[in-house]
Amino acid sequence: MISNDIHDLTCTDDVVIVGGGLAGLFCALKLAPRPVTLISAAPLGQGASSAWAQGGIAAAVAEGDTPEAHAADTIAVGGGLVDETVALGIAREAAPRIHDLLSYGAPFDRDLEGRLAVGREAAHSARRIVHVQGDGAGAAIIAALSDAVRRTPSIRVIEGLVAEALLTGDGVVTGLQLREAGNPSARPILLAARAVVLATGGIGHLYAVTTNPVEASGSGLAIAARAGAVIADPEFVQFHPTAIMTGGDPAPLATEALRGEGATLINGNGERFMAARHPLAELAPRDIVARGVFAEIAAGRGAFLDARQALGARFADKFPTVHASCIAAGIDPATQAIPIAPAAHYHMGGVAVDARGRSSIDGLWAGGEVSSTGAHGANRLASNSLLEAVVYAARIADDIAGRALPSPARLPDAPVASRGGTPDAAAVKRLRAMMSAHVGVVREGDGLGEAVNHFAALEREATSIALRNMAASALLIAASAWSRRESRGAHFRSDQPADMPALAQRTMTTLAAAREIAERLGSPSRMKQPMIA
Repeated sequence: MISNDIHDLTCTDDVVIVGGGLAGLFCALKLAPRPVTLISAAPLGQGASSAWAQGGIAAAVAEGDTPEAHAADTIAVGGGLVDETVALGIAREAAPRIHDLLSYGAPFDRDLEGRLAVGREAAHSARRIVHVQGDGAGAAIIAALSDAVRRTPSIRVIEGLVAEALLTGDGVVTGLQLREAGNPSARPILLAARAVVLATGGIGHLYAVTTNPVEASGSGLAIAARAGAVIADPEFVQFHPTAIMTGGDPAPLATEALRGEGATLINGNGERFMAARHPLAELAPRDIVARGVFAEIAAGRGAFLDARQALGARFADKFPTVHASCIAAGIDPATQAIPIAPAAHYHMGGVAVDARGRSSIDGLWAGGEVSSTGAHGANRLASNSLLEAVVYAARIADDIAGRALPSPARLPDAPVASRGGTPDAAAVKRLRAMMSAHVGVVREGDGLGEAVNHFAALEREATSIALRNMAASALLIAASAWSRRESRGAHFRSDQPADMPALAQRTMTTLAAAREIAERLGSPSRMKQPMIA
């Protein structure tokens, strides 16, 4: 019997997966019956952004739809940076991955004839979003997979540990440094591994306003970067345009599917404002809608999601999760418009991986939001994230199963960084505020430069490894945003509002390169041509 005791980590493990979200759970199931240890900071089903996903999974499973059309929509939204081969491959693997999820117990909605029911979301040319009870896909899928994982004897689940460093030797990953979550003064735990899969989620909680759980603070991105991994496209952060502004942290989300069902965006004067910005109005790509909402708020008019005519009394049955969030805040969405604002939602950037999920470091794979596959380019198409997570989780499992892994290396005699330390609350608050103010929906050079210098200093001087990891991820995002002197997809600079054809290429960078940018910004040569990694 495999022990799940948090203190029983003395054995040398074969494959270690870090993250209890969709990518981590799916990969563990696909690796069975191979022994796997799955590390999760929070109890399974909690602390993962995928569990909060309301929209669903994009898949061309309806009659008349095709993977080629799905890929074309993905490419159209991605600002010229989507890897077209990757996008088509993911779209073609959608149907078998949906059937995998069904076999694991995912209760997808069906129509009266028993076929998968599909909805439409922004920038999709067809109805291809597979839902669960309208807006509960993420929670239902994670619940089903969590149950399947707990029933699988080859998977050892260790809850309550965070990964704070990768262990490497001779350029190969040899294990992880872990620590008890919520107990920064606890002694670090060193765990050997022959293969490590990062599935730690995104970076949303680096921002003051986000839809992501607190665990999504960029830790996986940071530990990979600190180990020398190549990081792709970190400047591209997607802001969901319709976070419900009730003072919550994280902010509850009003799914895009509401607009797919006819809900509109209005300002405080009751005026629709998106029709003047884009032919698709409320169903325009997310970056355009987010900037439209941002502009109304900045102008003092406020922004609201109005479903009164489109849904009215049907709101509670059609979108129970959003309805519950509104009612808890004292808003009846059947009779009142919902106050909204853009919130950090999804990171298109991450650990650069190939078609099999391999990073630039031997022995390290990455899947889900912590990775960057090239599928999203500069702007993610709605509901493609859960699809990408399961497709790459399956590919990673196949890749690991099909290769001979090295013998476990000797672990270091001492931790990579022994200091745990409680992150300074004021420093964390300032980091998050600076990310929202200077690396948010609208950016400009001077603000980005200020952020880069602040994050670089914090990364050098932080007294806790958790804060240092947050600062490293923030630095990567800000430095790459400063370097990209154009606007493209979700990256918009008010001082460089046009896209530059010569810059229509993905960013490939490292933490060392981000630190060099900070050094340049701190020197008199600040205004010289920036490095484009």
